[in-house]
Parts: sequence; structure tokens; C-alpha cells
Amino acid sequence: MAYQDTFSALGDPTRRHVFEAVSTQPRAVGELAAELPVSRPAVSQHLKVLADAGLVTCRTEGTRRIYAARPEGLAEIRAWLEQYWSDALESFAAEIDEGVRDS
Repeated sequence: MAYQDTFSALGDPTRRHVFEAVSTQPRAVGELAAELPVSRPAVSQHLKVLADAGLVTCRTEGTRRIYAARPEGLAEIRAWLEQYWSDALESFAAEIDEGVRDS
């Protein structure tokens, strides 16, 4: 159940901020650390968790590692949420149908 890794990875407010930042544009660790009240090593650790959850990718440019959001990483969690959304809509439609028949 990979969506659990995604929930866990995004459960930390700093990691969510890091993910949101790399979602807008690819960034290096130093750029991210300059925007956050945590050290570069801490940002690197957060990025590792996000990468392990499949939410970010990394490419090397010279001596810098550039991180970017991986949209496919959210696909599993979205599918999981949509399953419940579909179930909720079906239940709602059934309740409406039942109310119409009772009228």
C-alpha cells in the first residue's frame, strides 16, 4: 500500500513545504534550505523521504542535485481517495433515489 508511504511522507509540515516548493519548479537543496528554518542536511533528509515515497526525482547538474516533483507519485494516493469519493457519490445517489421513491 504505497499510498501509506505518501501519507506518511506528506504528514510532516516541513516535508509538505519542500514538496510544494519543488512542485512549482525544480530546486537544489541549498535553494530549499534558504527558504526554510532547517539546515541543508535536514532538507536533504526530507528529500530522501519524499524520494523514497516516489514523490520527487533528482537529477545531477555538475555538483548540484536538482529535485523536482514527480506527479505520478500522487497517482496512487489520488486513486485511493477517488475510490472513497466514488463510493460516497454512489451512496448519496442511492439516498436521493430512495427519497424520490418514498415521495
